[in-house]
Amino acid sequence: MAEVSQEDVQAALRKVIDPVSGEDIVTNGMISGLVIKDRNIGFVIEIDPADAERMEPLRKAAERAVLALEGVSSVSAILTAHNEAPAERPPQPEPAPRGNSAPETSLLPGVEAIVAVASGKGGVGKSTTAVNIAVALASLGKKVGILDADVYGPSLPRMLGITEKPQPLDDKRIAPMEAWGVKAMSMGFMVPEDTAMVWRGPMVMGALEQMMREVDWGPLDVLIVDMPPGTGDAQLTMAQRVPLAGAVIVSTPQDIALIDTRKGMNMFAKVYVPVLGIVENMSTFVCPRCGERTDIFGHGGAREEASKLACDFLGEIPLDVSIRVTSDAGQPITASEPEGPHAEAYRQIAAALLEKMSGGQSRPAPGIAME
Repeated sequence: MAEVSQEDVQAALRKVIDPVSGEDIVTNGMISGLVIKDRNIGFVIEIDPADAERMEPLRKAAERAVLALEGVSSVSAILTAHNEAPAERPPQPEPAPRGNSAPETSLLPGVEAIVAVASGKGGVGKSTTAVNIAVALASLGKKVGILDADVYGPSLPRMLGITEKPQPLDDKRIAPMEAWGVKAMSMGFMVPEDTAMVWRGPMVMGALEQMMREVDWGPLDVLIVDMPPGTGDAQLTMAQRVPLAGAVIVSTPQDIALIDTRKGMNMFAKVYVPVLGIVENMSTFVCPRCGERTDIFGHGGAREEASKLACDFLGEIPLDVSIRVTSDAGQPITASEPEGPHAEAYRQIAAALLEKMSGGQSRPAPGIAME
């Protein structure tokens, strides 16, 4: 069986006519982000946002046209609003530094404080840290939500032990899922765990805004946002569209991770989001049999880095198998072993965050400039 090529897909899409212009959707420049993976096809149809509902039949027609090709197993077409041409876009003013006050129009009007938990690179335990901080805040009596902004690799469903899907409400919004005293929303609730999200930046930003605007979060004291690793579209969307109270950077102690930590702090500084502090994860390992301590990834590197960058150090979490096991089982250690030392470490970090957000003594957010 011959492989499907981009030319084959484009030829099929040329049979689909845009009812507005009368031209086919390829000639009209409406197709972008075409991806072919094995026998699965994905692409974006760029439209005027005002035509979203009216263009749904066109999206379905495009999917049917490509699915009719020999050798195609599945097709995913997504509508997204196209960007204005540079000449048409009005000049944008430089963003002004801001504190914790919400803008006049907020996607999350009932949320008192929004805290991003971020990392400069993957594999440092950011999601585990975000979940346990959220549960720790709830144990301190706060109304807490957690939003999984890692659209490409959502992990909240597994970490919170949630297998059900969110239910629609009468007002056409969605009820968030709940576990361990925390409200939660994630793309992982909507799609199978092994589904690959082949999305461009505008699609990611649209999904994040939907999970904020169209979810009935209700009144919350704190919304924790589990950010994807790095400094990409999701981070910029959250920084520009919602009033972040600040960011928490998660890092491991070794030098290579700390380099990426500086990049993350630099990004937040450029969009005027204060960094509330750094958490050192996988800080040290204590053998459960002999009690010997081994600094597998080093120890104290994040604390030293925080001191260099004039940023608060919020605490350290050890490398311990129980944290991994409870996370994989959907039973965060702050909930399943609330009296243990690891849960206490997360609670201390949560308490430090509350103090900082309430105006407690802390160092100013770092102002870092790229050389």
